Amino acid sequence: MPPRQTSPRERPGQGPEAAAGDAGASLILAHLAGRLRQRRQELALTLRELAELAGVSERFLVLLESGRANVSVVKLEDIGRALGTSAAALLAAGELAPEDAPRGPASGEAGAGGVLVALLGLRGAGKTTIGGRAAARLGVPFRELDGLVAARAGMSLAALFEIHGNAYYRRLEREELARLADARAHGIMATGGGLVTDPATFERLRRCAVTVWLRAKPEDHWLRVVEQGDARPMANRADAMKELRALFQARRALYERADFVVDTSALGLARSVDRVVKIAREAGRRDATRSP
Repeated sequence: MPPRQTSPRERPGQGPEAAAGDAGASLILAHLAGRLRQRRQELALTLRELAELAGVSERFLVLLESGRANVSVVKLEDIGRALGTSAAALLAAGELAPEDAPRGPASGEAGAGGVLVALLGLRGAGKTTIGGRAAARLGVPFRELDGLVAARAGMSLAALFEIHGNAYYRRLEREELARLADARAHGIMATGGGLVTDPATFERLRRCAVTVWLRAKPEDHWLRVVEQGDARPMANRADAMKELRALFQARRALYERADFVVDTSALGLARSVDRVVKIAREAGRRDATRSP
């Protein structure tokens, strides 16, 4: 029997089933690439910003958005979370699921317009979780100021503090905030817990953004951070909870200078997101009436 001729679409040593599998994988990657680009552009995120939020390299995102990179489910979930959606929604056929789709002015709901809403609070306040979900609801960008600082420095925050110290971090924080203010950035932004202790930076923030303190009981701050798998609050600190309460009291007066306060301990996650969305929409309407 003469040997079977290999189709040009088949790889050497593979049959038509393997070739079909390769073609199917290519279609999935192309579909995923399109969904990622669409979602990122809807949120007006740069590749650099998305890479920092998702904890991946910018080069990897470039390859993923061109359909040339395989991605693990875990990593895709991280990227989806940074985009305010999920891995399942990004891979699904058709439009984004209603709960994941951005619900901005195009769908009949008033968005945040050109307003920047800045979330304040200690670590564990829920700034990333609440801010990301609120931004997805509004169809606006979500940024973490700490992430922008780390990207600017080209290293993790831990390395930045260890090598350069707090003064260098505060300088980059001021410069990144100034860059956002000059660009009239809009959307939702999570700030570092200690930003309020730098008077010049805090005043600049209050001039360019609507500020919201995500208030929580010290015990809730503690539990949320630990539940995220971060053991640092307890590391080598016998009185860590006492120190957290003292830090809360020391910064309370500064946080209370925010334009709005959202009590996340009292409201819970869903209602806190609703409240931030409402604040952003109302601020957007006010901004629109003032615009020429």
